Amino acid sequence: MRIFDRRNFLRVAAAASAGSMIMPRMHALALAQEEPTKPVAANDHIQIALIGAGGQGMGDARSAVQVPGVKLVAVADCYNGRLTRGKELWGDDVFTTRDYREILARKDIDAVIIGTPDHWHKQASVDAMRAGKDVYCEKPMIHLYADGPEMIETAHKTNRILQIGSQRVSSVLYAKAKELLASGAIGQLNMVTASWDRNSSLGAWNYTIPPDASPETCDWPRFLGTAPKIPFSAEQFFQWRKWKAYGSGVAGDLFVHLFSGTHFVTGAHGPTQGMATGALRFWKDGRDAPDVMLGLFDYKEGFNLSLRVNFVDGGEESESLIFTGSEGTMQIGWTSLTVSRVPREKEPGLTIDTFPEAMQTQIEEAYRTKYPRTHPEGQPPVGSEKYVAPAGYSDQYDHFKNFFASVRSRKPVVEDAVFGYRAAGAALLSNLSIERHAVVRWDPEAMKLA
Repeated sequence: MRIFDRRNFLRVAAAASAGSMIMPRMHALALAQEEPTKPVAANDHIQIALIGAGGQGMGDARSAVQVPGVKLVAVADCYNGRLTRGKELWGDDVFTTRDYREILARKDIDAVIIGTPDHWHKQASVDAMRAGKDVYCEKPMIHLYADGPEMIETAHKTNRILQIGSQRVSSVLYAKAKELLASGAIGQLNMVTASWDRNSSLGAWNYTIPPDASPETCDWPRFLGTAPKIPFSAEQFFQWRKWKAYGSGVAGDLFVHLFSGTHFVTGAHGPTQGMATGALRFWKDGRDAPDVMLGLFDYKEGFNLSLRVNFVDGGEESESLIFTGSEGTMQIGWTSLTVSRVPREKEPGLTIDTFPEAMQTQIEEAYRTKYPRTHPEGQPPVGSEKYVAPAGYSDQYDHFKNFFASVRSRKPVVEDAVFGYRAAGAALLSNLSIERHAVVRWDPEAMKLA
């Protein structure tokens, strides 16, 4: 599916060598995915299961099994066709079931990937950790605010690894951005502008519905879980992101990535307040989640965050985070990171042309004594650097690599439940603000609505 390929893999052209740079000051980031030369020991293999085998879940599993020493042995999903597909992809010996509890009861499974609809994230994660499994849970971590504390507490009590699946925090591009910001490359940060635009039907969650979709092939009661009990709907089963009962709209699907990237790069824990506006502008097909959303958020670290998601845009799909500082900007896109440095002018400037000429001369002479020219024509130097990820780079692969390293070592993951809750909690402020028609306050340290 094209949309997930775009999400999970940075589409990068082959990085130019130092001798064939197409522009000045371009840097190819070091490959971060080199594997160890020694093979993984037989007793060090990790056996995993997939719970929720939709497009995102299967994409996750494909990346996970590329990590050396990882094998998928079981798949759970509420649609029979996906169980069949699981065996086609990973072998006839793969165990399949509609009921994920059968997977959790197996002693041969070390960790699970949870790719269910959002409203199942908390319960599936908690059940898995209580069963002794480590968990990779797709973003957003929560569907309701009440989900977060229980997931954090369960991870702590069971001593299980819980990683949330916003792969930006494992990206070499975001790691470089974090390093550059900390070094003062763009001066004092004052604003982050982040956007994600889509113009395709698939990008707007209109996923294909199989012709055999029915109450017989789909376990509708199990899919509904805690959601309102309604008659079977193939559209809601396979396109669940379009409804608030199962998903979190553009805030939970896309805003959360932008929050995760912002928090990782800046080290911030979250906004102190936010407001949003949004509506259904184009996809008036029965869904109740907006297809356009804009949000504004305040951070105690001294910057503001502006977010935009647009499913109606006529251009190509794009994701962008722009960090604006006192001495330049830093932009992260699909394939690269660009830093544009414009050192802050030290002179205050003059507005003297309305004064008498003699007075202008007097003021300018005193001014130039105090502020001598240091650059040609009084302008500061302008510089630009571009950092490009390796060809074929996948931040999703690195995110799984980090997860499995923690599973083996029992050391903290790069995106634990606290980080995941702070990102998702911040993102869902947007939905709450639209519902309340008001500014919503959030305590990022206590992780609760203020």
